[in-house]
Amino acid sequence: MALRVAARSALKFKPSQARTFSTAVADSSLDRAKSAENYEAVLNKFAEIRACAVLRTPTSDACPKAMQAAIDGGFKIVEFTLTTPDCLQHLSDFRAKYDGDVMVGCGTILTTEDAENAIDAGSEFIITPVMLPDVIQWCAARNIVCVPGCQTPTELVNAYRHGAPLQKLFPGVAGGPNWVKAVSSALPFLSINPTSGVDLDNAGEYLKNGAASVGLVAPLFDQEAIAQGDFDRIAKNAEKVMANVRTVGPYVRK
Repeated sequence: MALRVAARSALKFKPSQARTFSTAVADSSLDRAKSAENYEAVLNKFAEIRACAVLRTPTSDACPKAMQAAIDGGFKIVEFTLTTPDCLQHLSDFRAKYDGDVMVGCGTILTTEDAENAIDAGSEFIITPVMLPDVIQWCAARNIVCVPGCQTPTELVNAYRHGAPLQKLFPGVAGGPNWVKAVSSALPFLSINPTSGVDLDNAGEYLKNGAASVGLVAPLFDQEAIAQGDFDRIAKNAEKVMANVRTVGPYVRK
């Protein structure tokens, strides 16, 4: 009997009901809190643009040149990672330069202190490499969009429950776009953001198969090109991948 009741309940499930799973509650009185309007604007930008340039460089000098090339090639969402020397200074500079045009975020956030420093530098969203409930909840309480790294469907759902409106798929998984299609079909309330495994040619396929957005790392920021100072190649990479992304169109938010 219990199994039959559970089965009937599952058949009646609607995707919109999944929002009740999240325990996140924002508090505007907290330090560094953003407005609900700001939170929605960040998510709308992700839904419109659907691709983020994720940069790691071994030297500080290469960082702004490489990111400028990605922006010149068409990227409107960019992520500076804390593994890059002088990351927060570069982030702050680009936020000042492109505020309101290019959305600037910070990645490789591992602690709430990292998140605080990134927000103070001007980061508009937070990316973590793994599923860190304390960082997700710190962000959710302040209306800051957090995109945590997840590797399994269980981690993706747990990230959502803790208050992450987008969930980063990292590292890459076998099956790529087909994996995203299967998981997003079974768990339609998720908004999955694959990074590892996404390249200049298959970014559009990930989006067509259910990904909310994608992150471009090494295929965009060719390390050989960076070492040689060939930033035109990075701009051309950006043009190619953004052309593929635009053919899919905007994401319908859940």
